Amino acid sequence: MSAPEGRPSPADAAPAEPTGTAAPATGPATTAAARVARRARRSALLGAVFLMATSAIGPGFLTQTASFTSSLGAAFAFVIVVSVLLDIVIQLNVWRIVAVSRLRANELADRVVPGLGVVLGVAVAVGGVVFNIGNIAGAGLGAHAATGVDVRTAATVTAVLAVALFLVKKAGRIMDRVIVGLGFTMIALTVYVAVRSHPPLGEAVRNVVAPGTVDVLAIVTLVGGTVGGYITFAGAHRMLDSGQGGVENLPSVTRTSVVGVVVTGVMRSVLFLAVLGVVAGGVSLGTTNPAGDAFRAVAGDVGETLFGVVLWAAALSSVVGASYTSATFLTRRRGGGAGDRRQAVTTVVFIAVSLVLYLVMGSAPATLLVFAGAFNGLILPVGLAIMLYVAVFRSRDLLHGYRYPRWLLVLGVLGLVVTVYLAVRSFGQVFAIL
Repeated sequence: MSAPEGRPSPADAAPAEPTGTAAPATGPATTAAARVARRARRSALLGAVFLMATSAIGPGFLTQTASFTSSLGAAFAFVIVVSVLLDIVIQLNVWRIVAVSRLRANELADRVVPGLGVVLGVAVAVGGVVFNIGNIAGAGLGAHAATGVDVRTAATVTAVLAVALFLVKKAGRIMDRVIVGLGFTMIALTVYVAVRSHPPLGEAVRNVVAPGTVDVLAIVTLVGGTVGGYITFAGAHRMLDSGQGGVENLPSVTRTSVVGVVVTGVMRSVLFLAVLGVVAGGVSLGTTNPAGDAFRAVAGDVGETLFGVVLWAAALSSVVGASYTSATFLTRRRGGGAGDRRQAVTTVVFIAVSLVLYLVMGSAPATLLVFAGAFNGLILPVGLAIMLYVAVFRSRDLLHGYRYPRWLLVLGVLGLVVTVYLAVRSFGQVFAIL
């Protein structure tokens, strides 16, 4: 008889506890150890949530949101809702498959077709480099807005800080704490600006269900910027590296994957409302730094400083997320996760290469950042297709007999169809951005 849907097969179930044995000790020491284990588990999952969320909330995220809000107005609310729903479907599938298999996405791809993991890793790394160039550029812009320091100098210093983060002991734990702190800082400051801008909430709500216009490029850019490319696997790989994989952890894994998308959606919505209030008030935003213009319009010089802090925090967190996740695709696990020396060295090299490319290219940041999101939207269907193939055809061996929920599979396939359609529709438009 087959296993119930969403559960491992009987052959893979844990053996029953022998009868007649003494009950495990439940003294103070055991209770304290259990509390420590629970705290460590919660901390690891929280770190995975914010790594996924803040990897998406980078400089490109700020520029995309402000640019599209300026051009679409309240109709952008519909785009945000559609992108969040697609993001949830994609992350539910990716996190579950990675957790049950206890394998990274590139390792799964290699099990499907030898060498496919290398191809996927290269594709993700290329997307990660594109994002990181924009992230480092954004760090320079943010620090300049907040302190007046030279843009290229600030970008270099930020990259050095990110490198230092991966050279210390217990890099994974420190990374989690830094990422969570940066995430809360960005959201809190943006909420302050949104409240002061007095956005037309009623108009935004109406456009969620009856948008005045539907922009396909905006949808694929947001989806690509939120879960495209390396971002698709950022939280899932961090969850796996922190030891939270396995069928036994699926309830918390599922909640965590959704919460990560929701955190990103909250930040997107708050920034949208902040910019919408400014645009509705008749202020015309520039194309070079639209998000900064919105903050400045709301709070003057203080707003410019606040924007600089938000942009710098977004850039640093995204440099960390892009570099860490790309490194997980370029190295093989040896049980060390984020603290593995080979992975740490690869991460450092990745940051250094991104910095050099930024210093050499000197591209216009806003153009580069928007392109990064759209480019990742194009490679998103590839990674999702591999995940769904494993769920359909390789569940017996790669998922250890786990019977994948049909409802989630159907949603995943629908999400794949939508991402393929959006990618094809936007292909010409994406490269026209440059």
